Amino acid sequence: MLSGGNVNDCTRFSHVMAAIRVDRSGPGRPRVRPDHVIADKGHSSKAIRAELRRRGIGHTIPERADQQANRRRRGSRGGRPPAFDKQLYKQRNVVERCFNRLRQCRSVATRYDKTATSYRATVTIAALLQWL
Repeated sequence: MLSGGNVNDCTRFSHVMAAIRVDRSGPGRPRVRPDHVIADKGHSSKAIRAELRRRGIGHTIPERADQQANRRRRGSRGGRPPAFDKQLYKQRNVVERCFNRLRQCRSVATRYDKTATSYRATVTIAALLQWL
């Protein structure tokens, strides 16, 4: 999903999740629900966690420091902290390394292209070059 550079990632989360289509190896519709989501602290919100729970998707999202402090301040009314698997979260570095490799392409990092279509094509070409 392509958005402006000044748009917060968490506002586009539901759009990205709705756009997921993973083809099956055999016949049948593509999968639209991943087994698990690993996200960074920018996606740590009640709304995102509630949406993932509603759809039955497991998630590993670290809690922001202000959310932890707020929960501690409320005491027993603050609720229990969300589960967080550190070993599973370590797999997120694969995604971050992919983004960093794509940004090594100068035209992707600075976005010289004026239209969304040409920028998407530039990212696709950079991804293909990385794959090759």
